[in-house]
Amino acid sequence: MASRADGRPVTADTLFELGSISKIFNVTLAALAEERGAFSLDDTVARHVCADRCSIGANLTLMDLATHHSGGLPLQVPNNVSDVKELVNWLKRWKPPQPGARSYSNISIGMLGYISASSMGMNYKQAAQTVLFPAFGLKNTWIDVPQEAMDQYAFGYDRKTNRPIRVTPGVLDAEAYGVKSSARDMLKVLDVELGRGEVSDELRKAIARTQQGQFKTAKFTQDMIWEQYAWPADLETMTSGNGYDFILKPQPVERITPPLAPQKDVIRNKTGSTNGFGGYVAMIPGENLGIVVLANRNYPNEERVKATYSLIRALLSRSFRIYVDL
Repeated sequence: MASRADGRPVTADTLFELGSISKIFNVTLAALAEERGAFSLDDTVARHVCADRCSIGANLTLMDLATHHSGGLPLQVPNNVSDVKELVNWLKRWKPPQPGARSYSNISIGMLGYISASSMGMNYKQAAQTVLFPAFGLKNTWIDVPQEAMDQYAFGYDRKTNRPIRVTPGVLDAEAYGVKSSARDMLKVLDVELGRGEVSDELRKAIARTQQGQFKTAKFTQDMIWEQYAWPADLETMTSGNGYDFILKPQPVERITPPLAPQKDVIRNKTGSTNGFGGYVAMIPGENLGIVVLANRNYPNEERVKATYSLIRALLSRSFRIYVDL
């Protein structure tokens, strides 16, 4: 149900909070900005946020932000930071506790989105809503859900209290976890990611950029936000790679030089959560297959991966049958 209170059912156009699946859009905007010549992803962060001479981390680059290669940035923006200006001042003082490590962080990807949109002369919400979402052909994907679409916006249900809940505002929330979308629109996104659909050449090139392998972890290859595993993949490796024990701890990585070209025989995936929602997207380019999982409940990442993996195996073994009443 999209809402238990009034018995509203879920449809293909019901809006779900994507949580960190939103980061896929963020890096695509960054790659699109690079394609348009607004910046290079090899630029330092300091070049784009400092009015005077300064350094951010160990000379973090925009590509470092896109791959969580920060050396220990925390997951969330500090509680005493109330806007981007304060966050930049905090970053100027911050010292990487584990230089060179991958650290999953809303700060890093949030700053990337902020810089990407600024390079286009607008804020992130404007860039996403007027440039990026239309480029994908999305008709029902939002950061701020308009009043006319509110009846399609599902309520999430808190995993602890079971009460209806929706995401609360925060610094860089739009950039890091703020997109709301539907199953219909997210399948369009995976179509484009798989090379299908009618979109511009510049978007195709930007997507190819996001699918390059940049770093090797113990579990997967890190693209721009996408995490890829060789296919056929080991389920245990995928569940542990998406588990909080791995995600929330800094991990050693090995840079891939030059970056690995987009691969066919891989499975790319991304999880996303808010307090009331849990999602998962996965695609196997070599099989021309993509799966979108959207739920208004924050189920454990591992369970989302297991269910999707089982469905993929069934589809590929042709043991899965779909019956449609026409």
